[in-house]
Amino acid sequence: MAADAELTPTSYIQHHLQNLTVSFGEGGFWTLHVDTLITALFMGGLMVLLFWLATRKATAGVPGKWQAFVEICLEFVDKQARDTYHGSSKLVTPIAITLFFWILLMNLMKMIPADFIARPLELLGVHYWKPVPTADVNATLGLSISVFFLTVFFALRAKGLGGMSKEFLFAPFGKWMVPFNLILNIVEWLSKPISLAMRLFGNMFGGEIVFLLIWVLGGASLLGVLGGGVLGLGWMLFHLLVIPLQAFIFMMLSIVYLSLAEDDH
Repeated sequence: MAADAELTPTSYIQHHLQNLTVSFGEGGFWTLHVDTLITALFMGGLMVLLFWLATRKATAGVPGKWQAFVEICLEFVDKQARDTYHGSSKLVTPIAITLFFWILLMNLMKMIPADFIARPLELLGVHYWKPVPTADVNATLGLSISVFFLTVFFALRAKGLGGMSKEFLFAPFGKWMVPFNLILNIVEWLSKPISLAMRLFGNMFGGEIVFLLIWVLGGASLLGVLGGGVLGLGWMLFHLLVIPLQAFIFMMLSIVYLSLAEDDH
């Protein structure tokens, strides 16, 4: 990264929105966003570790503070899943727990100023690192496509291949409108993962840009730094609501899609 004096506000923002990538194949046919992948895996491992710490010394008597907190969180997600999903699968609550807490932890990376991560990495020779995985459309699409395949699995489990095919061809307009039914159902099924991914990505990416804009517009003067700090604090407090809300919306919509996949139409 060039020295700060050589960076314009535009290039500063572009720099922090650039992923660290590794390309494979001729012409970079397959490109991995290394920062997104590593951060997502790290936050997933952190989630597992935090839950393990709560269960390591779990007791049926008076629970410790961390165990009590984890139990409250899990009971909240379990209640939401049970109220929304009316099928018989026991996988829904674990899916909901995984989606909510994993996305929540990835979203929380937004609370760390970008330079707090970028500066130490520059000393190690890493010049690009996008810290928020959910601000990368590849991560949100990966999550939503996983939910899409789960909906297909739930639909096949509940209706079988024949029942699902019949519904795909004959609903909602009947057997005389098969082409229209097919087009409508294809659009409906494909729009779900796309909208699910873009909603989460749009909110996280937009918030990241606003954070960077607040910082660069403050300028290098003391008054600008103080003003940028106040505005940044206000935006950060606002995002304390946005971060869990987006994880909750993603989780709830996923459960709704799983429930709808098993319903007869």
